[in-house]
Amino acid sequence: MQARINLTFKITVANNMIFKQLKYAIFATSLISTSVFADLQKGINAANNGDFQTAISEFQYLVDHDYAPGMYHLAELYSRGLGIAKNQQKAIELYQKAAAQDFPDAIFSLAVIYKEGEGVKVNLPKSLDLFTLAADKGMAAAQYNLGVMYTNGEGTRRNYHAAVKWYTKAASQNYTLAQFNLALMYFEGLGVDKSIEMSYIWNTIAEYNGNKQASHSRKLDEKKLSPSQIELSKEKADEMYYKIQEGKFIGNRRI
Repeated sequence: MQARINLTFKITVANNMIFKQLKYAIFATSLISTSVFADLQKGINAANNGDFQTAISEFQYLVDHDYAPGMYHLAELYSRGLGIAKNQQKAIELYQKAAAQDFPDAIFSLAVIYKEGEGVKVNLPKSLDLFTLAADKGMAAAQYNLGVMYTNGEGTRRNYHAAVKWYTKAASQNYTLAQFNLALMYFEGLGVDKSIEMSYIWNTIAEYNGNKQASHSRKLDEKKLSPSQIELSKEKADEMYYKIQEGKFIGNRRI
């Protein structure tokens, strides 16, 4: 059964978008003027439209004004070599400056860098610490990856209870990979009491989000459940999925 768990215990980036629209409205309004936030949005729009020279100009202006989101986005351009020569060391420098301002995305990026050894020596304990910082700020991708590291014993001792804790936090934010891994933990009884019903529930929720592995696993769960158990578990999955989408699901307690 262990092979089933290892299918998805790996690092993932926060998402596949290059730059995130209007992500930093709260951060911006609390620290800088509306005009500076407009410059950030202009840079984001330019980057998403492939106009990297404009994006670089806007982000550099924000860097010069010590604005963390600008540092983060310029670091992304350096890291990927978009509109500018790829320079991982420069990217790391900018990520570090943004992280010093407690900017979650920059902290997450540094965690991945130290996990994968991208321009630095692999440092799993440091990666774990950085993922923890980002996870504590509510970043679902960091919570998921922290769960992975505790599951695999990377940078720390293997701790299934801690893994379940972080998978649950990410799953509650509708992070599909965490939902699938949480199902696996319940299926195997790792860090939680073994429960095929809970495995079915979380696989169903992950399947609703398009996870094909979860669909396969749910069918395996069904073979171990009675028709009445399947019906009840399906009802619970639907209820939990609705609460998750509404942002009203906290762990296994529904409000």
